[in-house]
Amino acid sequence: MRYFKFSICVYFILTSLLSAQNQLISLEEIWGGVFRTESMDVLHSMENGKQYSVLNFDRNTGSTSIDIYDYQTLEKVQTLVSSTNIPQLRYFVDYTFSNDEQKVLLATEVEQIYRHSSRAIYFVYDINTEEVVKLHDEKVQEPTFSPDGSKVAFALDNNLYIKDLLSGNTTQITSDGKKNSIINGVTDWVYEEEFAFVKAFDWNTDSNKIAFIRFDETDVPEFSMDVYGTALYPQQYVFKYPKAGENNSKVSIHMYDLETNKSHEIKVKNTFDDFYIPKLKWTNSANNLCAIYLNRHQNEAHIWLINTVTKQSEIILTEKDEAYIEEGYPIHFLKDNTFLWISETDGYNHIYHYSEKGKLINQVTMGSWEVTEYYGFDEKTQRIFYQSVENGSINRDVYSVKLNGRNKKRLTKNEGTNSASFSADFSYFINAFSNATTPPKYTLNSADSGNLIKGIKDNDRLLQELSNYKISKKEFSTINVNGNDLNMWMIKPANFDDSKQYPLLMYQYSGPGSQSAANSWHSYNDYWYQHLAQQGYIIACVDGRGTGFKGADFKKVTYLNLVKYETEDQIEVAKKLGELPYVDADRIGIWGWSYGGHMSTNCLLKGNDVFKMAIAVAPVTSWRFYDTIYTERFMRTPQENPDGYDDNSPFNYPEMLKGDYLLVHGSGDDNVHVQHTMRMVEALIQANKDFDWAIYPDKNHGIYGGNTRLHLFRKMTNFIHENLGDKREFE
Repeated sequence: MRYFKFSICVYFILTSLLSAQNQLISLEEIWGGVFRTESMDVLHSMENGKQYSVLNFDRNTGSTSIDIYDYQTLEKVQTLVSSTNIPQLRYFVDYTFSNDEQKVLLATEVEQIYRHSSRAIYFVYDINTEEVVKLHDEKVQEPTFSPDGSKVAFALDNNLYIKDLLSGNTTQITSDGKKNSIINGVTDWVYEEEFAFVKAFDWNTDSNKIAFIRFDETDVPEFSMDVYGTALYPQQYVFKYPKAGENNSKVSIHMYDLETNKSHEIKVKNTFDDFYIPKLKWTNSANNLCAIYLNRHQNEAHIWLINTVTKQSEIILTEKDEAYIEEGYPIHFLKDNTFLWISETDGYNHIYHYSEKGKLINQVTMGSWEVTEYYGFDEKTQRIFYQSVENGSINRDVYSVKLNGRNKKRLTKNEGTNSASFSADFSYFINAFSNATTPPKYTLNSADSGNLIKGIKDNDRLLQELSNYKISKKEFSTINVNGNDLNMWMIKPANFDDSKQYPLLMYQYSGPGSQSAANSWHSYNDYWYQHLAQQGYIIACVDGRGTGFKGADFKKVTYLNLVKYETEDQIEVAKKLGELPYVDADRIGIWGWSYGGHMSTNCLLKGNDVFKMAIAVAPVTSWRFYDTIYTERFMRTPQENPDGYDDNSPFNYPEMLKGDYLLVHGSGDDNVHVQHTMRMVEALIQANKDFDWAIYPDKNHGIYGGNTRLHLFRKMTNFIHENLGDKREFE
């Protein structure tokens, strides 16, 4: 009798455990934030090298604070400033210290403009006096302390201003700024989107000069979008958008002298007829300015050194490439004004050390792997700190190496994705680590050895929560396609049975230099893939030719023919995976967003005997409609390369559609305009092809806000069930 009772007890315990581990992920949970990870927000190392600050949010009071922590003890030693003590502020969402860390800029009421740009109300908090001063009554852009902390420069309505924090006076230093015409000190739309920077001005080290880029976009064609909103009539949003082959902004460099209160244009003997200025920064000399001029084809860059007193200028380095130079243009001046330049000169992205006049001193890193991030240089130990893919292209590790290229040391120990935030004196670094099975963990490590000192923050709570769900492993491998070993991951149903056949959904992005097969923690999409795996689907992702971190040749093979080789690779991958005994070759689908949407569309059309269905979200459908900087970098202009633009544009061959197709776009997409989808729709209609589509009103390229993401992914999930599933119930 006792044995019987014990057996019942064990049965109920085992049943409850199994039941707990079989919980299914719902779409509402994914986009309701159930699986949100904890992070360290706005991490800043204090100049003393002994402490760091983070932005903390108190959910109970709705307030924010800048809290100071000790590196050695990890204990909070001080709340530097809290919004609860500032009547003008309910909360702030970002902060920036002055160089001497005696003042801090606090951002509130932030309003997003485009991908990287925003405007906000800013306050200056004086740490010594605890005084709070509003920077300006209106929302401004890119406020930046002068190096001596006495002033703040900012942009407003396409003009530049300087506020003197001692006198409280504000000086307008440009006056010709005008919407859709002249921009001073901040970038135009295409520079922001494709060169990924907004602030186009810089203080010199003596705080008495500001150099800035002026954009004359008068001749740039305008694009307009209807904004439907909630009013009786929609409004029209008009902005300058240079499509491939069209006019760009005319750019010039100017300098304002605070001692004379005058500005003038800085000219060099530039030999490019049509050019970009993707980088402007002062060197460590108060009079020497560095500017990079890039030709329109983006395959030749000139690094100029300009003496703003003598007006003399010279090219100190020229970078050339048969295809294109990768964006970023990372140049880092050391205290002696020698500089580090990161380049693909030898076929892989590596660090080079040059003299002040541009003579190569040495190549610091080398090998058939790529440097992915530069963290800094320790003058005391002569060590460079960087991140690379030396431990496999799907992983990231942090390394140190001497400036002379010797004594390289791997500082991170765990396989996966590691990134670092170093203390100001390079004694410590906070390592952010994750992989496909470990959510983000933050640890304090020695910058000398890389050894763990203490744990700071983890997501063990989330890991414990996920133990209640039926989760499938993300399996990494490679697949040989068209003569290349391509990185791949696959997710199978948790109760996978290799004697059965399953439908396959493929995901890819495929854009130049991108990576989707990475050993890192789940994105929101990964939870969706787990949801689909629970419904009986296999999910796979393969990075084909043209993607990144495997050398320049692998990436640049797609030059002048975007989407051609990438499409061939995905079709061949689908064929190979369809040969697996557990994959139903008659039920293979593919989906993607943006570039990936172009790809999924092309795959469905050109691989119409392989793919049964495709989903394209915010897809490019013709590179003729996309912007100059991105498109021409890889394709040159439509005038030079018409076949490259048209041969892989899917609305030129809509008659090839056989499978099921879902097309989705946001009507307010300023990046990939809804025009792309409308042209595809019209082509399909005239080809008398059936398809499904959805337009999300006023939503941008990200298609989010409120219930939007949930609605979108429910629509996509139902489409997959209807067109990739079958009538039997998945187990």
